[in-house]
Amino acid sequence: MPNWTEEQIPDQQGRRAVVTGANSGVGRVTALELARHGASVLLAVRDVAAGEQTALDIRRRVPGADVEVRRLDLASLDSVRAFAAALPGPLDLLVNNAGVALTGARPAPTADGFDMQMGTNALGPYALTGLLLDRLTAGRQPRVVTVSSIVHRRRGLDLADLNSEKSYHGPTAYSRSKLVATILGLELDRRLRACGSPVISVLAHPGMTRTNLTPRALANRSVLLRAVGRLSPLLISRVEAGARPQLHAATATGVRGGQFFGPRGFQEIRGPVTEVRASATAQDPENGRRMWAEAARLTGVRYL
Repeated sequence: MPNWTEEQIPDQQGRRAVVTGANSGVGRVTALELARHGASVLLAVRDVAAGEQTALDIRRRVPGADVEVRRLDLASLDSVRAFAAALPGPLDLLVNNAGVALTGARPAPTADGFDMQMGTNALGPYALTGLLLDRLTAGRQPRVVTVSSIVHRRRGLDLADLNSEKSYHGPTAYSRSKLVATILGLELDRRLRACGSPVISVLAHPGMTRTNLTPRALANRSVLLRAVGRLSPLLISRVEAGARPQLHAATATGVRGGQFFGPRGFQEIRGPVTEVRASATAQDPENGRRMWAEAARLTGVRYL
């Protein structure tokens, strides 16, 4: 995939996509490029007013674009269930892009009592995927894309403290949530293949990208990477480049379930799209089995 860009996205006419967190950052670019290439795109956003502004901008830039906005708050399982129940099928693509990165004091928990980052970045997307799986199964070459992060590699799995109850450090909680999201995305692939589902589960991360999450995410990285971020802002990718790994995961021909895409450059900060490796912790099938069971218990959403 040498120097793959959005110009190489295949024709998406007839495909129906849901992009969570599509009103800003890489989610906004992902929704725009899917619409530009012919997909019908549903912007699943917490802030409907901001989502409508994004939809207007997409229609302005892509005359005739088929875009729709619906409210989805991944920090509320009631909102996730309501969104899924109201969404008709079939569905060809789900991009679990939405996320939060918080570095201050412990935030209020989600509506269901989860750590805000764990609930929004991992457990909410797990539940949404399960509740939409029947719609995806009926789709055409259906895919689920899980958006991970470089920092998923910085944590081990601690099932006894998923919600950071023993102690709280915002960057650590963020890293933990992205590890759990990655584990669940890989376990989803195993389970889909085991049952012969037509749906594939693919993962991607944007590297270090100029979005509203970047300053907070930098706080969780190594001293070297923080220095890179402070001293050389030009080394951080533009948001359009940051969206390419998930656009490749979502649309490129020949993509297989379980693949993980990110930037090719130094420490995967930026660069052309390439296949990357998840951490050993994320790849461990036993971690996948245990985390899947725990996600089902915590959310009450059981599938596969």
